[in-house]
Amino acid sequence: MDTKKLQKEVYENKVRHGFNVTDLNMEFCLAHGELSEAYIAWLKKQDDVGEELADAAIYLLGIAEILNIDLGKEIELKIEKNKNRVYKENSKGVLVKEDELREV
Repeated sequence: MDTKKLQKEVYENKVRHGFNVTDLNMEFCLAHGELSEAYIAWLKKQDDVGEELADAAIYLLGIAEILNIDLGKEIELKIEKNKNRVYKENSKGVLVKEDELREV
């Protein structure tokens, strides 16, 4: 999957249809809303969970393009970073990053 190409397609579609490409506050809120819709679809065991997740991903791709961020590259870097993280349980049994482990 070429995420950079997808970002451009998402952005061009937004422009072509007259959707917002400047108000990032609104874009983040709309992305959040789409993720909430996916969660509700999952809770209700509806068949459109995948479509709702796709909507959330489309908003993230659009935001990345607006901000000139290569989201695919950022995902790859983050996956590698997460592979090397060490997690330990705190006193309440919650997994936290080892370097953030502190007793409260």
